[in-house]
Parts: sequence; structure tokens; C-alpha cells
Amino acid sequence: MLRISHYLRALTRPAMPVLGARSADTRRPPVVIWNLLRRCNLTCKHCYATSADSVFRNELDTGEALEVIDDLHEAGVRVLILSGGEPLLRDDIFELSDYARLRGFYVALSTNGTLIGDGNIERIAASHYDYVGISIDGLEAVHDDWRQLKGSFAASMHAIDLCRRYGIRVGLRTTLTQDNYPQLPALLALMHEHDVQKFYLSHLNYSGRGKRNRKADALHQMTRDAMHQLFEQAWEDVQHGRETDFVSGNNDADAILLLQWVESRLPQHRDRLELLLRAWGGNASGSGIANIDNIGDVHPDTYWWQYTVGNVRRQSFRELWMERPDPLLSELRRYPRAVGGRCAQCRWLSICNGNTRTRAWAEGNLWGEDPGCYLSDQEIGLPQSQCIPSVVI
Repeated sequence: MLRISHYLRALTRPAMPVLGARSADTRRPPVVIWNLLRRCNLTCKHCYATSADSVFRNELDTGEALEVIDDLHEAGVRVLILSGGEPLLRDDIFELSDYARLRGFYVALSTNGTLIGDGNIERIAASHYDYVGISIDGLEAVHDDWRQLKGSFAASMHAIDLCRRYGIRVGLRTTLTQDNYPQLPALLALMHEHDVQKFYLSHLNYSGRGKRNRKADALHQMTRDAMHQLFEQAWEDVQHGRETDFVSGNNDADAILLLQWVESRLPQHRDRLELLLRAWGGNASGSGIANIDNIGDVHPDTYWWQYTVGNVRRQSFRELWMERPDPLLSELRRYPRAVGGRCAQCRWLSICNGNTRTRAWAEGNLWGEDPGCYLSDQEIGLPQSQCIPSVVI
């Protein structure tokens, strides 16, 4: 995850501490994204969990989930993102949230927003979530099509307004596609119109239904343009003293594009940003990020459900993540990673760390180049002989 606003603020405030710097200690506790259940009232086209509105068997019950919270605390984990499916469909969601807060976790709720209403907003506010992320994947027609439920856009926007009315810090989360790319300026305007503090742009990852619908992924030039729009908006907000937070995820090439943007727009800060980005170190799947699914299986991140590194019903999280890690975790934690293709010779490998491995896996080679990288051969410093020659007409 690239914290765009944080890095731009850091350029204007040299004494500001930088979040997300890579630690030399590979045993550091990760941020844990926990899919509490797989059931969801929506069937979104890009859902990595392939959720549906049905009950899935063998999910962790309340007692087991409370034990997992204790287990994670013992392992040193302090950031917990509660997700699904749709987490608000769990009857015990507030019991689990309150207990995690009591144990001292930073607790975030990731929701589609359609189940937030006048009847439960006070209880949601009472849970004191540090952050509530609500997914908006375009304006009304596009959003409802991708979420496959008419009226879901209106319900989710109402949820955003309710959260703000009750003083809850809320974020708008968008997965970039060919369908919503033209609507990005309007989505950014919605952010300010509805007093949203955070905008998270996720690149499409080829997992679950997202793998089946990858033909709708934004084209490389669309992606570059979308990121430039985010950089411009984030910088404008920084200059005007707005405490907004622009973030992107699932494509660590964004960091290189940000470096290029700063070199063009703010050249005096270019070298400092490169140092900050090298300290950050790019993709952290399997090291700084972990995922627990609905039945207790642990994965390198939320897009790795096809590979399990352990289960919290059978092992402590500390043991399976830190003390006796699966060989895949050890490989993911190599820095920089032993990747092939264009990634192997990329001059920016120590910044992006090989980008998103699940997209490469979807193309048939886990350690091959990431097909989502939109940087040209010239930009990543490949020898001229490997560059595609230009055609003169």
C-alpha cells in the first residue's frame, strides 16, 4: 500500500516520521486483514473471496474468534482490519470489535456499506472504529453493475453520510476498471462533497471473481492517468492544509510513478522521496501483511486464498507466521525478491519489491513479471536491446 498523502506531506515537513518503513526484522508483526465470514449480500464482479448470500460451513464461531484476537495480541499484532464477505452480517461483529478495541488494537471495518442504516449507526459509532472503509466502484450505474445490486450505490452513499454525521472517520474505496476510469474525477469530487477523509484506489488483482473479470482491468495508460489525478489532488489538499489521505494498493509501480511525478513537479524533493520509498520497500505480502480467512486459514494476503501457510485453529499465529514460517513466506520475505522477467533487471526492484505476485501467478508463473506493471522498459532501465523498437512510418 502506497500512502501518497503521507509521503507528500513528509516532503514539506522534514521532521515528520515516515510510516511503513521496512524493518530488517522479518519477525515483525504484520497488519492482519481478517475475513470474519464469507457470506455477503452482494456478488461483486471483482470479489477475491467469491462471496455469496449463503451460509458457509466451518467458520470460526464467537469463542474461537475471541481466542484468535488474544492469539494475535500475544504475537504482537496491533492493527486489525475486519472484513468479509460483509462483516456486518455476523451477529457478533460488535462483540468482536469491542473486544479487539479493549485489547488495544487499531480496529478498522471494511464494508460495502449497504447494511449501515439508521437502525445500527449508533451501535457502529459506539464501537469506536478507527476507520470505516466503504466501497464505491463508480457512479450509480457502474457501481450497481459491478456490485450486481440495483440501489447499492445509493445505500452505500447514505452509509457514508451517516458515518460522517456520527463523527466516524470514513474512507471511499474504489477498484480501478475500464468502466469507472472515466468517472474518477467525479468520484474525487464526491469525496470532498461528502466530507470523506480517505480515498483508497485499489488496482484489480486477479483472484476470485476478479480473475474471471480481468479483461475489464484498466489499461496501462488509464492506470497511469488515474494515478496522476490522485497525485495532483493529494498535493492540492496538502497545500491547502486539508487532512485528507490518498492511498493506492495492489500495484507497487505506483511508487515509481510518484517519484517521476515529484521529479517533474517538485524536483527539489525528488532525492528525498527516493530515499523514503527505498526505506518503505514496496510489496509486503507475507511480511507486513497477513490474512486470516473465515475458517482460520492464514494467507500471505487477501488475494492468496489458493495458498495456505497455516491455520489458527491448529497453531498459534506467532508460531506459523514468525517462528516456523511456511517456505513461501520465506521466499516472499527475501528482499529484494528473486523474481524473473522484466522484474529481474528492473532498476526499481528495491522500491516495488516485485509488485503483486498473485497477478504473475494468474499468468502461470508465480515468480515471473507482474503483468500489471505499467512502466515501460526504458523507465525501468532495461538494456536497449530488450526494448521494443519504435516503428518509423
